[in-house]
Amino acid sequence: MRPATHHAYGEAVSSAAATPGRALAWWLAARPWSFSISLAPVLAGTSLASLDGHLAQPALAAAALAACTLIHAGTNLQNDVGDFRRGADGAGRLGPKRATTEGWLAAAQVQGAAILCFALALVPGAYLVARGGWPIVAIGLASIAAGAAYTAGPRPVAYSGLGEAFVFVFFGLVAVGGMYYLHSGTLGAAALIAGAALGSLAAAVLVVNNLRDIDSDRRIGKNTLAVRCGQRLTVTEYALLMHLPFALQIALALHAGAIGLLAPLALLPWATRLTLKVRREPAGEWLNGALAATAKLGLAFALLLSLGAGLS
Repeated sequence: MRPATHHAYGEAVSSAAATPGRALAWWLAARPWSFSISLAPVLAGTSLASLDGHLAQPALAAAALAACTLIHAGTNLQNDVGDFRRGADGAGRLGPKRATTEGWLAAAQVQGAAILCFALALVPGAYLVARGGWPIVAIGLASIAAGAAYTAGPRPVAYSGLGEAFVFVFFGLVAVGGMYYLHSGTLGAAALIAGAALGSLAAAVLVVNNLRDIDSDRRIGKNTLAVRCGQRLTVTEYALLMHLPFALQIALALHAGAIGLLAPLALLPWATRLTLKVRREPAGEWLNGALAATAKLGLAFALLLSLGAGLS
């Protein structure tokens, strides 16, 4: 996930020298501002389990967030070095500069850091396995494998047009469902509905990323769904992903019989404004700001969902 002038890291880059210090270079490679996409499903899964009568367990939530964040960081680092090796971040890129491509960090260092993040995720993961058993083993290993394969291997996910599906499944269904399962020992419809909602918003972040990079990706043969479908259909995909969560949230409120779960509908005007602006201006560097706003909307959606569950 690659969430630039409207974002915190954009300000950091603009204030730094042409060649940033090593700390800033690692910050840019790991992209911690994108970790809100990992936080959102932990909040949602925990809150829905609590709504269904299962005591919220902060230690479980903290361990899950640590594991998710480490896998997310490893995926971002793998993406940085993987795209460098395939020549995907060269001249003409509208997105933020990449640490490996710019020569700020050596490819071997970034690759090693990615592997280290994936390995460290096993530490909080062991605690989660002790609490949740073999299903958590499967979720953890699949998540690490998917993160590593996102831009690595002979057929990287990011180059196949399956990026949105990857994000929808792992940052939505798997993350929310896994968090709910850790608290309850079961997997219900509520977790899957919420997972689909948050997965849609996380996938929308990637859609903006790929819409922004459609020309540069096409030049180097990075066949994202945006490259395969073209600008017009990609804008339509973004609109669908941005509005589907609100329909799903209504379904979730009806299923749970909890009117408080309608709280995220307050964000619908924001989602519609973003969608209309992307439709009017589907190209250019301003999409960095749209990407950041989409990620913020996803976190706000999860926060309001959690608040609504707590008040129900």
